[in-house]
Amino acid sequence: MLYNSGNEWHAAAHKRVALIGMSGLGKTYLSEMLRAQGGWFHYSVDYRIGTRYMGEHIVDNFKHEAMRNPFLRDLLRSDSIYIASNITFENLSPLSTYLGKPGDPAKGGIPFDEYLKRQRQHRIAEIAASIDSQTFAEKAKTIYGYDHFISDTSGSICEVADPENPDDPVLSTLSKATLPVWIRGTSDHTAELKQRFCNAPKPMYYREAFLTAKWAQYLEINNCDETGVDPDDFIRWGFGELLQSRLPRYAAIAKNWGVTVEAAEVRAIRDAADFNDLIAIAIERN
Repeated sequence: MLYNSGNEWHAAAHKRVALIGMSGLGKTYLSEMLRAQGGWFHYSVDYRIGTRYMGEHIVDNFKHEAMRNPFLRDLLRSDSIYIASNITFENLSPLSTYLGKPGDPAKGGIPFDEYLKRQRQHRIAEIAASIDSQTFAEKAKTIYGYDHFISDTSGSICEVADPENPDDPVLSTLSKATLPVWIRGTSDHTAELKQRFCNAPKPMYYREAFLTAKWAQYLEINNCDETGVDPDDFIRWGFGELLQSRLPRYAAIAKNWGVTVEAAEVRAIRDAADFNDLIAIAIERN
């Protein structure tokens, strides 16, 4: 690891971490807090995915929909209007909307083959954006003058990396540039995330083998074909299945590549000093 003791972490002139874990456990909260207090550069992997690597796909999808409207179609063809994605750190909806949900088109679904194509695009983009953490850790210091760097990774990093492979390109690069920190939730947190997702289901990324197996299982359980799938019902069901499969993968990342902090510990953090103390404790526990 970059830091071999709590004292070494505290003494480091340039602190670099990568926060790992499920959405809703505090990754973005910590990143934004540290950025707001100064001295920390906030790198969002999801933002990088949605701008650098998936931006053209997202905008092309907007244009495809606009071309269905005769009024907008004429304006697009004459270059009279400009369509762009207004993705931000806080609003990743353009990326989620592009990934979509498989199922009945009358309910907002897309064909499973198209869904699978977009999932594959996301995988390529997430691997590249995660690896870019190393580049931006250097840019933060040499270009922008920040002493410290925090990478806010995507919740699906455990889907694109193999924590048991010592040569995994994502984790080997990330661990050379940062200290990976897993924010571990409890069963109560998992139930809370499931409820939040059920109230407002959103597109997700799945490992392809897992996704195709769960898609076939869902069709069999519900005795339906692709056009009979309620997109929101599938991703609600799939999210619960996905959470359980991700937990041991997160744990392996922390065990083999970094350290672990508890979600309850993260919720108690109020400033950069609290954060530094917690990371030092986590390194000592490791």
